[in-house]
Amino acid sequence: MPHSTAEGRPRDTGRAELAVVGAGPAGLAAAVTAAAHGLDVVLLDAAAAPGGQYYRNPADGLGAARPQVLHHHWSAFTGLSARLAAHRDTGAIRHLAGHQVWTVERTGDDWTLHAVVGADEAARAAVRARRLLLATGAHERQLPFPGWTLPGVVGAAGAQAMLKSGLVLPGRRIVVAGSGPLLQAVAASLTRAGARVPALVEAAGYGAYARSPRVLAVNPAKAVEAVRFGAALARAGVRVLSRRAVTEVHGDGRVEAVTVSRVDRRWRPVAGTGRRIACDALAVGHGLVPQLELAVATGCETRPGTDGTHAVVLDEQLRTTVPGIWAAGETGGVGGVELALCEGELAALSIVRETRGGSPAGAGRGVAALRRTRRRLRAFADLMGTVHRPGDGWHEWPADDTEVCRCEEVSAGRIRAACEELGARDPRTVKLFTRAGMGWCQGRTCGFAVGELAAAHGGGTAPAGPDRRPLACPVKLSALADLSDPQ
Repeated sequence: MPHSTAEGRPRDTGRAELAVVGAGPAGLAAAVTAAAHGLDVVLLDAAAAPGGQYYRNPADGLGAARPQVLHHHWSAFTGLSARLAAHRDTGAIRHLAGHQVWTVERTGDDWTLHAVVGADEAARAAVRARRLLLATGAHERQLPFPGWTLPGVVGAAGAQAMLKSGLVLPGRRIVVAGSGPLLQAVAASLTRAGARVPALVEAAGYGAYARSPRVLAVNPAKAVEAVRFGAALARAGVRVLSRRAVTEVHGDGRVEAVTVSRVDRRWRPVAGTGRRIACDALAVGHGLVPQLELAVATGCETRPGTDGTHAVVLDEQLRTTVPGIWAAGETGGVGGVELALCEGELAALSIVRETRGGSPAGAGRGVAALRRTRRRLRAFADLMGTVHRPGDGWHEWPADDTEVCRCEEVSAGRIRAACEELGARDPRTVKLFTRAGMGWCQGRTCGFAVGELAAAHGGGTAPAGPDRRPLACPVKLSALADLSDPQ
């Protein structure tokens, strides 16, 4: 195992032909496909088990008899897991679980990946590979509003993760709110697990999908899935409220109720439309944001997406703009599990072709079909992003005393004052004046909101792209010191 030596310095694990970062759907599909075509693969993931956020599994000790009822496309995951186990047994894949990659550097013709190991980061690892595939997934996007920091408010994806991995619910009467198709899946999962969901509150309007009939026509399974979710929610008595948003949470020390207001097409609350709904928990999320720290740190170019986030620029071969680096799944733009699986396989075949100097035997027809599938699913992802992209009217949700950056306890009023009174003309200066986005999460939770609020109040425009950071996650100083030690 590539753990630290007794002196504390990381031990070099040798050289692989391909390193895959992330063992979610895209990373798993890439790793097993590459191994099946003869590549020596090392798969690194921060979690203790493969599957990523999408295929979270209950711990064995919980005794879950039917984990598949909490997942979609479960058979795809079990198939990938079986292939991973087989390749691990033969040595074609080294699966390094519990390895959080915090930086990547170019060393000659190779990439060196530096990782901390385990929850306590007591051990460290250095992994070298000729080629690199990034499948780092995404995290949830949150928009602040009064009361959103009360206990009982959780992310929509977080509520689903609690259920999948811990078989627990954040409450018994849960309002699901925000924007995006994920909300339907979350609400359906919660009701199946026994929770009461009085309302699913969607800030966008589902009718906007009808404006792109060609995209819908080539993705009929998406419509079927929407109908299935709608029927399940109707049977469970869940009211679906579109063009509405939770604009305030009420409670004395914990969630007791939420105010749901009608919003216009810019997501501005319509005066006099607020209505209270009693609940003991709120699951809220406004889409997902690709995790790009490693990609940006290595110099990969990014592009703005239709959903207001940024993603890595990729060609048809899933190559980034940096030679030797590929990406798949949400790293290239949020698009769902089917797209992630497709891109993972496509990226692996592209790497095999470059490594071996030609297409894998019999892969030509399959590659063409995968590319068609990818184009079709990417078109739907772009449509989804356009429909559910936050309108700029959400800037009116937070009051001056509403916390935006929870780590540093920075309120919306301080951000507004930094722009209007202190003369901040860009989001970076806002951060320097207020420390917003400079806490433990490094802006993963508040970064989008800080940038948008700053732009709305005279702080220039929203960020043109994600910040370039040398560290993808917080690490101890000892890990930094190790970089100067001889290997």
